Amino acid sequence: MSALPTLEDDVDGDPQVTAHRPQSLLLSFLGALVLDADLPPVPSVTLLDLLADLGVTEAAARATLKRMTQRGLLARGQVGRTAEYALTPLVQDVLRQARERVAAPEPFCHPEGEWTLLSYSVPESRRDLRHRGRARLTWAGFGGLRDGLWIAPGTVDVAAVLGAAELADVAGLADAFAAQVLPGTDVHRLVHRAWDVPGIRAAHTRFVATWSRPPQVSGSLAQLTLLGADWLALLRADPGLPAAQLGPQWPAPASAAVYRRVFDGLEPAARAALERSIRAAGR
Repeated sequence: MSALPTLEDDVDGDPQVTAHRPQSLLLSFLGALVLDADLPPVPSVTLLDLLADLGVTEAAARATLKRMTQRGLLARGQVGRTAEYALTPLVQDVLRQARERVAAPEPFCHPEGEWTLLSYSVPESRRDLRHRGRARLTWAGFGGLRDGLWIAPGTVDVAAVLGAAELADVAGLADAFAAQVLPGTDVHRLVHRAWDVPGIRAAHTRFVATWSRPPQVSGSLAQLTLLGADWLALLRADPGLPAAQLGPQWPAPASAAVYRRVFDGLEPAARAALERSIRAAGR
């Protein structure tokens, strides 16, 4: 899922209802319930109703589907008067990569004492490339130490992170190293310089508080989609930092337990609701 952060689009809905971009919501839904599920293409009405339940206007939802089709993330078909959407190979690859971390039993854990350093520089004139590179690195767990120097806990497969065709220029400018901390290095200071540790703690606390008593949105499809979008946002925020630098009662294990419990509770009903919706559209 290393590409997910670069595949979002702008919010155009009620900001009091949804804090997620419509494309992020659709990717959450597609990854949880459509990927590798042997389903026919999903009718547009199913996707529009889902986004409406999450506070996205119809105009914004239709615009998002159009953009995702133009970007090669969805394949649009037509059966009679009904539009329908299937996953493209591109988005299947993105979502399968995401699933490895989304479903990991301990997604915030890395071996103590292992680090990956990455040095790269993108010209100021290539801001689009810089944005995509930063988004990809953030998803992979990197935090910025200083201009052009990034660090991530554990050993990261940088070639896989920067391996997409649109990031070939970044990969060609990047040098990566497996690293260990030398005696005398203030690891606590390093970690807190590269990441907003209090902010990460607060994100976990919000997630646990929100999903310990799931939000009242319409139906299991919308609930599961919102859960997945919140979980992906939390995975982007927390790279899995060394426990020794995080203080007592770090909430990541509680977040993982809450996510798994709520997902397992919602998934059967959400899958059944999706299948009913597809049948109702005549598929």
